[in-house]
Amino acid sequence: MTDGVQQPEPRRLWPLWTVLVVVVLLLGCGLPALLVVGVVRESGARSTISRVGASTTDDPATAAARRLADRMTAQLDRQGTALLGGDRAGFLAIAEPAAQADLRRRFAALRALKVTVWRAEPSGLPAPLVGKPGEWRLLVRFQYCFVAPNCRPSPVLIGTRWRENGEQPRLVAMEESKSVETGTRPWEISDLAVAIGARTIVATTPALRGKLPGLLAQAEAAAKVADGYVVAGSPPDRYRIFYAGRTEWQRWYGGERPEWTGGYAVTVGGGHHEVVLNADGLTSSGTDDLLRHELTHAAALPERGYPGKTTWWLVEGLAEFAGAGGQAVDRYEGLAEVRKLVRGNWDGKLAGINPADDASAEQVSGSYGVGYLAVRHLVDRYGPQRLLAFFKAVVHERKTLDVAAEEAFGEQWSTLHDECVAYVRAATA
Repeated sequence: MTDGVQQPEPRRLWPLWTVLVVVVLLLGCGLPALLVVGVVRESGARSTISRVGASTTDDPATAAARRLADRMTAQLDRQGTALLGGDRAGFLAIAEPAAQADLRRRFAALRALKVTVWRAEPSGLPAPLVGKPGEWRLLVRFQYCFVAPNCRPSPVLIGTRWRENGEQPRLVAMEESKSVETGTRPWEISDLAVAIGARTIVATTPALRGKLPGLLAQAEAAAKVADGYVVAGSPPDRYRIFYAGRTEWQRWYGGERPEWTGGYAVTVGGGHHEVVLNADGLTSSGTDDLLRHELTHAAALPERGYPGKTTWWLVEGLAEFAGAGGQAVDRYEGLAEVRKLVRGNWDGKLAGINPADDASAEQVSGSYGVGYLAVRHLVDRYGPQRLLAFFKAVVHERKTLDVAAEEAFGEQWSTLHDECVAYVRAATA
């Protein structure tokens, strides 16, 4: 597919399967701890309580760095207030002219996404930039919500660069988040056109703006399906979907996906997964399936991701089951590829069925299809609620398959595994 041009819809030449990106945010991954308390200043040489540190008696250099961090944070607070108020001039006012083109783009994208929460919290102290006297770098944890005013905010850690300027330091640059977290968010680097529905936010590039009405309608329909697969807590306040053109696919969230990837969901904290679809080669019917698949990931998965390769078949099988939209097994599009995999070198085990990054499109389709058929068997035999209880036990509670099978189905997992494999073989006989 070229940008903005709808192609005919023959059978897909490559499977629009997905990669689930698992990122552990901020906790347990070696990122700097956040030190945030209220601001209290006292006169003389007494100890201070700063927004970027606990009460302590500092050496002069550290005390000066804390005071500088407070001034930077005050500037970011003013900028955040301007953003939420729609005041672009105020948003740009804290920055040097060289930074303003980037900030104008960020402001426009965040406003289009209906930002409702924007908080800046320093992470550590500012560090001087080598070879640039009077310039500093401060890591800042920004927290954001879109549309919903009371959501659990998603965090993103971004480096900011500053020039000293008395009581009001000037922002020199805002870096991309790719070096410290999940990869660069779309709103950091791209102009965005956005459509918002009752359950979804869909954003793309201005070149693909004409796709938005259709994408929004498809996303809203997929969200109704995905809401039925929530296994813990409440459904997402909005499903966040980004439709990437060819260039954006290589940049958003770091790019570098396997060639067979049609879309993926990345956890961004705050209970949110942001979904990215690859516009290049995606047909209208394929978009329906893929949206149901990806939004089911966003609904069903825990924030910290899933246990690993041994349960890949269950995670992707559930999403494929949702993506199939209730169609009969013999209408499942990847059935021929599953048949070839089963008759080839498959070892008859669900664990390890996940495809390699360099797998062929045919191998990928077969692997996802095995997961789909295994989950389909468990749903047909036990019903969707018991399958979701099994999924919750394995994926959210990290129980073993043996324990989860006994709890959810009253059966040994070894027996159920063999039944699932037999079902896969029978469906492709």
